[in-house]
Amino acid sequence: MSEPHVSVENATLLFGGSVMSPVPNPYPVYARLRRERPIVALSGWMDTSYLVSRYDDVAAGLKNGELFSPRGNARGIGLVMGRTILEMEGQEHLRHRRIVTPSFSLRALRGEVEREVERTTHHLIDKFERDREADLVGQFTMTFPLRVMAGIMGIPISDFEEFHQWALDLISVADDPGKGFAAAEAIVGYLRPILEERRNAPTTDLLSTLVHAEVEGERLSEEEVLSFLRLLLPAGAETTFRLTGSVLYALLTHREQLEEVLADRSLLDDAIDETLRWESPVQFTSRELTRDFEIDGHVAPKGELAILSVGSANRDERRFEDPDRFDIHRANKSDHVAFGFGEHFCLGSHLARVEARIAVSAMLDRLSALRLDPDVDCRIVGLAFRSPDRLPVRFG
Repeated sequence: MSEPHVSVENATLLFGGSVMSPVPNPYPVYARLRRERPIVALSGWMDTSYLVSRYDDVAAGLKNGELFSPRGNARGIGLVMGRTILEMEGQEHLRHRRIVTPSFSLRALRGEVEREVERTTHHLIDKFERDREADLVGQFTMTFPLRVMAGIMGIPISDFEEFHQWALDLISVADDPGKGFAAAEAIVGYLRPILEERRNAPTTDLLSTLVHAEVEGERLSEEEVLSFLRLLLPAGAETTFRLTGSVLYALLTHREQLEEVLADRSLLDDAIDETLRWESPVQFTSRELTRDFEIDGHVAPKGELAILSVGSANRDERRFEDPDRFDIHRANKSDHVAFGFGEHFCLGSHLARVEARIAVSAMLDRLSALRLDPDVDCRIVGLAFRSPDRLPVRFG
């Protein structure tokens, strides 16, 4: 019951691009895989991995850490981020996660963090509001969440565009390993002197919390702190940057639903949830199989990487009726698995929602008659990560 392999070259034909290329629409391929091959073997620079595409199987994998071990992340993004909570299990995971969880709880996000998100949002809108046109990716979404995350962490970043590029190179290590490792070194070089400052003169920010945190009576090593930062800064910023852009794109390309949100802002939360389902910012997550896993006679062997396709699961017709349709009134839209399940549920999910809600609402308030520029093409692209490549708009 072995599974024929799809090489990187064949995957190019399968998806219309390489693993990290700006693929415009992978969903027809996912639909075929869900019907014909719910587990398919892929060969790439990290050897063989097995793509899991159906909702029930992806959800089971996210929930079952005993069979689908998170230590599989050590063989992927962990190569450049270092050892992080993404690959930790059991009590080790809980002890390290507890260090940062309070800073990302709903209670913590109310008050000063929300005010910081609002300040950052209006600061960026101020720069282009009078122009009557803008690229909301280049001029807003690209650096917006990174600015917020840097403020929460207490990290002074002088060039957000450069840091954002490091973040992109870091999480795109599968596409270009050389750039990924170089970005990891650049981020460490930037952060190390700031860590030293906080070690000698702690403040109330999250960076100081990390520098002086203790696990089982011992402070985190410098490498452990840097691994946290390599995770929290790029991962948190990149996910929200993509979510915010996709919410705007979804509403601007579905005018009737945009008009409903303009009339009733409580529907914005529905739009965010439906966007998370319709265009999940992060499309894959990795797990290591602790024993053989079989679906309909197709087998992924013990010890191999299972690539859980979040993007495919959220478009599974077995779970969501007419799944390719964007519908803020969809009854079960919150069943999406964009933030995962279980003990590894996304730490920054509350912050992502807060940022997207405040940012989109502010644009709808301040940019009257907001619409896509009909003379410039834009679309949502990507395979491992998806969002608009640009968002040219007119307003006023």
